[in-house]
Amino acid sequence: MFRIGYGIDYHQLKDGREFWLGGILIPYHRGADGHSDADVLLHAICDALLGAIAAGDIGTHFPDTDNAYKNIDSKILLKKCHELIQNKGFSIGNIDSTVCLELPKIKPYISAMQEAISECLHIDTELISIKATTTEKMGFVGRQEGIVAHATVLLLKK
Repeated sequence: MFRIGYGIDYHQLKDGREFWLGGILIPYHRGADGHSDADVLLHAICDALLGAIAAGDIGTHFPDTDNAYKNIDSKILLKKCHELIQNKGFSIGNIDSTVCLELPKIKPYISAMQEAISECLHIDTELISIKATTTEKMGFVGRQEGIVAHATVLLLKK
């Protein structure tokens, strides 16, 4: 038996914020704004994992109204979501994700992001696809006002 989950996350970009993406700190003068470290890629993966087991979304489990999650490292949230799917008897088959942003260019950081996610989920990096695209200067992403990440996961019953 298998399950498929899909997640998406959006955050505004702000000057002076650290830019966390895929569990790593990327040098850039702007970062995603949010209650946690605002790592859109990890948040999208969390939502995909939770969706695959019909367990709600990241906001249900880690609400932005709870100060316990203020500035939290999203790798902690990802590990907790992984525990939830394991407790339901599932393992990760693979992850496919896409990050939408104009700048910075993230291709040089993809292998480090795969490593960080691999460590959190205890899966091989070859099971983690991270792609990047622009929106051809259209919309809030194109104007460099925000960032979006999409993720799809395949879960396998143990």
